[in-house]
Amino acid sequence: MTTRRRLDPAERRSQLLGAGAQLFAAKPYDEVFMEEVAERAGISRALLYRYFPNKRDLFAAVYQQAADRLLTRTELDPGRSVREQLSAGLDAHIDYFVAHRNTVLAANRVLAGDPVIQAVITDELAELRRRLLDSTGLGEGPREMVSAALMSWLVFVRTLCVDWLTHQAFSRAELHDMCVGALLGALRPVMDLDRPPIDGKGCPTGRQPGPADAR
Repeated sequence: MTTRRRLDPAERRSQLLGAGAQLFAAKPYDEVFMEEVAERAGISRALLYRYFPNKRDLFAAVYQQAADRLLTRTELDPGRSVREQLSAGLDAHIDYFVAHRNTVLAANRVLAGDPVIQAVITDELAELRRRLLDSTGLGEGPREMVSAALMSWLVFVRTLCVDWLTHQAFSRAELHDMCVGALLGALRPVMDLDRPPIDGKGCPTGRQPGPADAR
């Protein structure tokens, strides 16, 4: 007979988030039941409800954790060009969307009008915009214009990715190229997006100032 280990509240909550994340990723939102989560975690429904009063609250916590982890995995590399950073970051997001299709669709379709879920999405988009402005050199352009374009682009990317996950009407490569091309096209009139990143001395990163820089 297996002895059930007593967990402290933080460990138990983490266990429940893990069980919930697995089920929300495996099934559409409407097909996930709290009884399944409790069974997978090996606890009673009463104990589960002490941590999460309803399925929406559990999903919101799962989605917040997923957003935090995704942001951790998509740190930008300021040593690369804007185009390269956009491409790498976008690939990381598409990878996540593919691996967690049901979770992404639940947040952006089933719970599209839920204020808690939308707050998670809004905060994630705001952090992504901040990183793009600070890490890529985009903030060196007309900041207000670039900032507005970035937020519009991030919403566009999310909307297009959700549509792609739903209908699969075009390839992943086409999705990627369409998303990158949309931002490059929007910002090209005001910025050189293919130039090397600039360091604090006004020189391309990886190159030391030479005699020509003094002319």
